[in-house]
Amino acid sequence: MTKSNGEKLVEINEVELCVETFGSPPDPAILFIDGAAASMLWWEAELCERIAGGDRFVIRYDNRDTGRSTFYPPGKPDYAYSDLARDAVGILDALNVERAHVVCRSMAGGVGLIFGLEYPDRVASLTFVSTSTGADGLPPSSPELADAPAEPDPDDPAAVVDYVVASAKLYSGGSPYFDEAATRELVERDVARAHSIASTLVNHYAMTWDAPSGGFGDIKAPTLVAHGDHDPALPLPHGEAMRDAIPGAELLVLEGAGHDLPKPVWDVFVPALIKHTGGGRS
Repeated sequence: MTKSNGEKLVEINEVELCVETFGSPPDPAILFIDGAAASMLWWEAELCERIAGGDRFVIRYDNRDTGRSTFYPPGKPDYAYSDLARDAVGILDALNVERAHVVCRSMAGGVGLIFGLEYPDRVASLTFVSTSTGADGLPPSSPELADAPAEPDPDDPAAVVDYVVASAKLYSGGSPYFDEAATRELVERDVARAHSIASTLVNHYAMTWDAPSGGFGDIKAPTLVAHGDHDPALPLPHGEAMRDAIPGAELLVLEGAGHDLPKPVWDVFVPALIKHTGGGRS
């Protein structure tokens, strides 16, 4: 497996973002963008290493209000979805990457939509993981998600860890692949390195959604949709709707996965992503 090239802080759009890469820059670039309240650690290093080992240049980073990147006062994020897309483009600029295969998970599906429509010349392909078109008539989230624990005191790291682990377990949808011990270890590292865990817990849910001038049907980039069949937040028909909405999109059903990307499905996901990103170099 290909090891990390190390984290670095870069100045982009008047903010500071923490970026980490794996592999060799001449290889086709894959840019991972994660969802609400998730730092880059949720694209696990081992996953990034495996993909980089397939001759890919893998990029992961902390969005605003996560990890080591710029944060804002809790409940007062001074940015919108479009700013997160501009950040992603800025990261490509900083790394001298002309075009990237962009992989967006959950909430970042909206960022991927903006990216694909507003910056099509920078997108070699798109992959949407555990996301949705948001169209009317799709099934609602599982009622079991209503059992989510109460938000913790952000000044109590142990309580925050317990809260995030319990939430991750709920969002796994009863998947047989949920690994509580591994999740706890990841969350402990995530909480420890966050500049402001209080901001991480709330700010992505409070930012402005500024819709692009178009919808998923206007995406031109080759698109892969990956979706767990145990997803309680966005049941599988949401993934099917993504496939149907985007011209030429393919759907990869991750059997046994919830609203996550557990290690046992990597043997399916990684080869599919390598195949999907095989056309052209960065």
